[in-house]
Amino acid sequence: MARLVQFDRLGGPEVLTLRDVEVGAPGAGEVLIRVDAIGLNRAEIMYREGGYFYEPVFPSTLGYEAAGVVEAVGEGVDGFAEGDLVAVVPAFLQSEYGTYGDHVIVPASAVVPRPADVDPVQAAAVWMAYITAYGPLAESGQVRPGDHVLITAASSSVGLAAIQVARHVGAIFNTHDGLLDDAGLSLVGGLFGTLVPGLAYTKPAIGESAEI
Repeated sequence: MARLVQFDRLGGPEVLTLRDVEVGAPGAGEVLIRVDAIGLNRAEIMYREGGYFYEPVFPSTLGYEAAGVVEAVGEGVDGFAEGDLVAVVPAFLQSEYGTYGDHVIVPASAVVPRPADVDPVQAAAVWMAYITAYGPLAESGQVRPGDHVLITAASSSVGLAAIQVARHVGAIFNTHDGLLDDAGLSLVGGLFGTLVPGLAYTKPAIGESAEI
């Protein structure tokens, strides 16, 4: 039996229930993972409250991100085997799969290898923020070296990820200090350079990589 977080109605955190559930064996194209850490995201709150872009199917689990160890693989799954360290990325519907549990089944297409030197907490906490930032910047926006990027929520998880993506491609990131409180100013300034009144920016050398 696995222990999963599920809910049967929309609402706040009080609707969440910890249940013993028989998850069974993974089906074709699926992976069974022992979960060591999960990521928490605004998308899951919106989903639980009924404000996401699709509705829950009750009883519903939730959760997009996780890190753990492969315990079994389903038919047709290549590249993963029992004992592999992995992370789960947000590449499925929460109405079909979820990560809030000690053992979960997820699609193999949403599983990636986890380096041994990356602990489960780190591996479970980066995907939503960095995918959200990378898509509009590097793919849709096609940001290039020397471009200016305005990041208005610079101290949020996605904002910090966006700053690092922008720096990585050699862009100049800008954030207005009027949009940050003292804690946000300290965080962003400490990580990425001094903020000046009105507009803050940093410009790495072309080709310089920022640690992510």
